[in-house]
Amino acid sequence: MRITALAGGVGGARFVRGLLHELREVRGDTDSEVVVIGNTGDDITLFGLRICPDLDTILYTLGGVVDEGQGWGRVGDSHTVQQELADLGALPQWFGLGDRDFATHIARSQWLGQGQSLSEVTTRLAQRWRLPEQGVRLLPATDTPIETHVVLDDGDQGERAVHFQQWWVQMQAAVPARRFTVAGLAQAPPAPGVLDALRTADVILLPPSNPVVSIGIILGIPGLRDALRGSRAPVVGVSPIIGGAPVRGHADACLATLDVEVSAAGVAGLYADFLDGWLVDDADAGSMSGTRPTVRSLDLRMRDVAGAARIAGAALDLSADLSAPRTA
Repeated sequence: MRITALAGGVGGARFVRGLLHELREVRGDTDSEVVVIGNTGDDITLFGLRICPDLDTILYTLGGVVDEGQGWGRVGDSHTVQQELADLGALPQWFGLGDRDFATHIARSQWLGQGQSLSEVTTRLAQRWRLPEQGVRLLPATDTPIETHVVLDDGDQGERAVHFQQWWVQMQAAVPARRFTVAGLAQAPPAPGVLDALRTADVILLPPSNPVVSIGIILGIPGLRDALRGSRAPVVGVSPIIGGAPVRGHADACLATLDVEVSAAGVAGLYADFLDGWLVDDADAGSMSGTRPTVRSLDLRMRDVAGAARIAGAALDLSADLSAPRTA
């Protein structure tokens, strides 16, 4: 079985880790291939280094070295380099980078500077964390650098734009956003292998990632949405909203910018043109109406790997039911 997942950072990474546990440990399936298409809209250049937060979170999580408490970064990392940069007056200091994390960004920036594509660099990093040995192929959604910016109301001065990471990390999304703009998105073709991964998949999954600035950015890459619309595989998603609130992060602030209701139904509406199946939390079981997508409910809290595996298993089961031939 070929499984393709579109993923953002923490939620996407934990879901894919659960998916692998469900396949390998619960179902004894060692043959299925998993392709993860990772969001690159969060990428940023700091201290002269190219940082890919969502790709790195997936790498560290599947590699078993992520800081589980915060969901990103390396477990037990020190921060000597960032402290020295602060002592030197180097800015900004609102984006925390550990020493081992710095090594990832230095290597990536060096390889990119030598002319390698982001796909090639990501493959090298994936080998470092043994993703191929787990049957996983991690692809950036695009090799073209793109960056998400947030347009804010600056009062009498009009509008100003800040990088998404500054709004998300430093401002904690507390400053209302007027809109999001993604520099370079319209001219960013899918990375090699991305469209093939969608066209040849037996199952396409949307983990509970941010629907606006993670999944939404991936869908904005030319050709991606059309590929999902024309997919022969069922597309099954997991709601990132439980009881009218995000599972984690600031998805509510992002949805408000689009004037979309913060609900499982609201997010499903963003995917309405291609979504076949939708998993919602038991708290939202009665919030969906209509004949499409097919909805099932369960506890969507990913408290641990086993919990994430249970959710991934439900997504696979729903996909299998959607693929099954109908009887008269």
